[in-house]
Amino acid sequence: MPMKSDEIAETISWRHHLHRNPELAFEEHETSTFVARMLDSFGLKVSTGLAGTGVVGTLSRGTSGRSIGIRADMDALPIEELGQVPYRSLRPGKMHACGHDGHVAMLLAAARACAQSGRFDGTVHFIFQPAEENEGGARRMVEEGLFTEFPCDAVYALHNWPGMPLGSCVARDGAMMAAFGTFEIVIDGAGSHGAMPHEGADPIVATCALGTSLQTIVSRNVSPLEPAVLSITQIHAGEAWNVIPPSCVIRGTTRWFDNAVGAHIESRLTDLANSVANGFGCKATIRYERRYPPTINHAAEAAFIRSVVGAQTNIRVEDTPPSMAAEDFAFMMEARPGCYLWLGSGRGGANPGLHSPYFDFNDEVIPFGVDLWRRVVETKLSS
Repeated sequence: MPMKSDEIAETISWRHHLHRNPELAFEEHETSTFVARMLDSFGLKVSTGLAGTGVVGTLSRGTSGRSIGIRADMDALPIEELGQVPYRSLRPGKMHACGHDGHVAMLLAAARACAQSGRFDGTVHFIFQPAEENEGGARRMVEEGLFTEFPCDAVYALHNWPGMPLGSCVARDGAMMAAFGTFEIVIDGAGSHGAMPHEGADPIVATCALGTSLQTIVSRNVSPLEPAVLSITQIHAGEAWNVIPPSCVIRGTTRWFDNAVGAHIESRLTDLANSVANGFGCKATIRYERRYPPTINHAAEAAFIRSVVGAQTNIRVEDTPPSMAAEDFAFMMEARPGCYLWLGSGRGGANPGLHSPYFDFNDEVIPFGVDLWRRVVETKLSS
């Protein structure tokens, strides 16, 4: 049954509570306590401690041995909230700028709805995951035995998508989101007085040249038919107007779908950093990490999600290209068949995007998401 108005209002209140109290990766102690308490009140079996702050609520009905998992991410971002909603973050420098507060609230409401209806035969594991943003909480949950302790025939997750209209859904076969890497390059030179640059080896000049050179990796070393991104996001050096510092740090992110492309990006970045730094009389120290694999849907599970959505009168299936953003749910889908989907959350007027300091999850999405998860359970585990 669709959500009642009082259920929607209560779910919104949970979301606003979570929004006021954001917690960063692996620090979601209050959030996980709240989630565990709510799941227990719905009558689910609650397990805590996986990946530190992870929570799994298990609900079984009937005699079937079938089982599925549905995941929501719990962590916030290290961003100072600039919006002025009444429930804005109470914690300086932290905010739910990606809508994970909404994901948690929707999955809690879906767990309650499934517990109340009981119209399925099998087991559902409602997975509340820490540290989706950059730190790989999904990988840690899998490594610590998520699917050994909580067997799942298939796993599902969604993300609100403000660039898509409310009531739309995308569940592609194959690639949904890109692989994700990070790099840090320290250029060490020799500092000098700003008026006497010839007496040193300027790491800032070397870094500027390297920044330009790195952009040739995607434009000149990767086929234009292969999606790839290299973005420099930080440059740090110096403290005084008239002093050339001894070192400079440059950081950024890389994205790809094909693993051969990812390996080539890393190789070329290393070669360029060393050769450019050496050409300016400096030395490069490189730290490169491949953080997340690409998020690849299993075709059968994506088709299943589209069929469930197609049966709902309030959601329509759309098709858009994959995103170069990344998602650590990829680790769960490397371990089990599954589907990751986007649920449209666009709103009229100002519609700040994900990771904006003005972002706020659109509460109008809640009944769409809760009904979708309930239908997934009742269809996949039909009596």
